Amino acid sequence: MPRLLLLISLLFVVSSHAAQSIDPAVFKALERAQSAQEKGDYGAAHRVLKEAEAKPGSAEEALLWRSRAYLAWAEGNNRQALELLDKAVASGKLDESILANERLNLAKLNLIERRYAKVVSLLGSPARASEDVLQMLVQAYQGLGQHAKALPLAERYVQANPKAADTWLQFLVAGNAELKRYEAAERWQSRLLARHPDQAKSWRQLAGLQQMAGDEDKALATLRAAHAKGLSFSEAELDNLVLLAGAAGQPWQGAKLLQGMLDSRLLSSDATRRERLGMLWWQARERTQAAQIYRDLATQSGNAKFWLNVAQLELEQAHWQAGLDALKQAERAGAERRKVRAWREWAEGELSFERQRQVASTR
Repeated sequence: MPRLLLLISLLFVVSSHAAQSIDPAVFKALERAQSAQEKGDYGAAHRVLKEAEAKPGSAEEALLWRSRAYLAWAEGNNRQALELLDKAVASGKLDESILANERLNLAKLNLIERRYAKVVSLLGSPARASEDVLQMLVQAYQGLGQHAKALPLAERYVQANPKAADTWLQFLVAGNAELKRYEAAERWQSRLLARHPDQAKSWRQLAGLQQMAGDEDKALATLRAAHAKGLSFSEAELDNLVLLAGAAGQPWQGAKLLQGMLDSRLLSSDATRRERLGMLWWQARERTQAAQIYRDLATQSGNAKFWLNVAQLELEQAHWQAGLDALKQAERAGAERRKVRAWREWAEGELSFERQRQVASTR
């Protein structure tokens, strides 16, 4: 009922100027329709408006379209309301005193129907837009996939309204992150964190953005600061930050972050995480660190797969003898002989060639 009353009070008023310039019979019909709608008698409102007659191309016709539009909107028939109100606005017959409000409500209907380009054309980029208008424009540009146009509007509103709702800041964080503007996203997330310093989620999201920006040291410092405040993170949340780095093609940053969390005991050190750390170092082409981690895992577990990883890492660094030694351990641990033989043949061939070259250089 409050929504209906708001529609009536804002959308059905006919100005005194308009009342004096339109046919009295039509004016009375509009008033009777309004009265019926206020009582919730939509059927009576429809009958009154249907019986009213107006000349084609007249102001009365536009006002009847307008009234039928808001009646349809009150009934939840948004599409019909949009079509009727669009006709009324496009007619050019509505009084200037109400036209701006009609365009605004037409934009709302178009937004509901996901006609985003129409919303933008109706609202433009007003220099002094209300919160409602800015929200509609932001949503419309989002719907069009034009995030770069939506963000400045949101920033403009937040800068003019320092106490803007969290949803504005959250949009600025998400929008900038989607465009990979991680530093800007981090700046807005810091604003959110200042509002909610006791929310572990805010700290974790800030650390995630810092990590995505390639500053794993800052991300680790953020996590440590939250931990020092007594806030706790689940191991799954911290593991996801590391996985995020790998998925984003940042294995070196992921390895540094994971190593820091293990060293700080934010995460417990288990075989799964150490293996993940080894893989991240390997993906980052830091083969010495990766080989040491896999060697430790292989020694502790006797797992043939780990010994094969050590062998491959050593051979990738042209450490032929170390690679052969690791292949021997892999074979003892039950590694597939065909795979071991292929690696061994390559390593032995390279090692033989290297020795021949050394002999030739001494002659």
